[in-house]
Amino acid sequence: MKKETPKLTQFSADDIHSLEPAMKIGILGTVTPEGLPHLTMISTLKASSPTQVAFGQFMEGHSKRHLQDNPQAGWLIMSLDRQVWRGKARFTHTAQSGPDYDFYNNTPLFRYNAYFGIHTVYYLDLVEQTGKAALPMNQVVLASIKTMLARSLRGGRSITRILNPWTVGFLNKLDNLKFIGYIGADGYPVIFPCIQAQAADAEHILFGASVYRDEIERIPAGAPMALFGMSLQMEDVLLRGRYEGLRRVGGVRCGSLQVDWAYNPMPPVPGQIYPELPLEPVADF
Repeated sequence: MKKETPKLTQFSADDIHSLEPAMKIGILGTVTPEGLPHLTMISTLKASSPTQVAFGQFMEGHSKRHLQDNPQAGWLIMSLDRQVWRGKARFTHTAQSGPDYDFYNNTPLFRYNAYFGIHTVYYLDLVEQTGKAALPMNQVVLASIKTMLARSLRGGRSITRILNPWTVGFLNKLDNLKFIGYIGADGYPVIFPCIQAQAADAEHILFGASVYRDEIERIPAGAPMALFGMSLQMEDVLLRGRYEGLRRVGGVRCGSLQVDWAYNPMPPVPGQIYPELPLEPVADF
């Protein structure tokens, strides 16, 4: 039996320094009022102190409201050199002044932005973190090729057309990033990279289980699961559904997500894509 990597309860000085740059990928996992996982990209995520996580808010979104209702959160940060930190944290309070507020608003992205700046800083107490770990690119590439093979041999078609052609094509680009989130047994969201994930059809996502295998094997079949896909051109999509568990598809051991909800996080009009919402007349100008 493989020994589980011990979890850390503090950030080192090197962690704090490494997580400070503005150019990085930050994913925040929260719990919806229905108890479902929700993933949001928040590039301002950083280690504020050895025992604290912080992020700056410059626009409204679901994740901030979720934290007010349920303070349990998961997080993932990936640096540009593909180093990954993951962990859990508990939301405690917000601030509209102070060292972190000044830090965010003096970064080039916000200091010279005429349209918006950071107006609120969110603070979370660190529960645990994994420490720095390199993204295993060789394993990711192999798992992506295996997933592509499984997708081509899977057969069958979706009953419901949930994913449109753009979304299917977006998810099947091997250089786009994908992350999976689910709610752990302790109630905290868990997030891990799943770059190999691909759309098998307009309703199902497949991902080879040969990378982050221990993480995938811990997810119980039937669990609600979220998948966040993004490109470095600021395109992204959030999907949610039911995890169907592990099975062999074309000889490849894969996890499968049956999608039942799709959301467009991209401006200028973020919103739910599926199930379709009825159009409502504008009554307030």
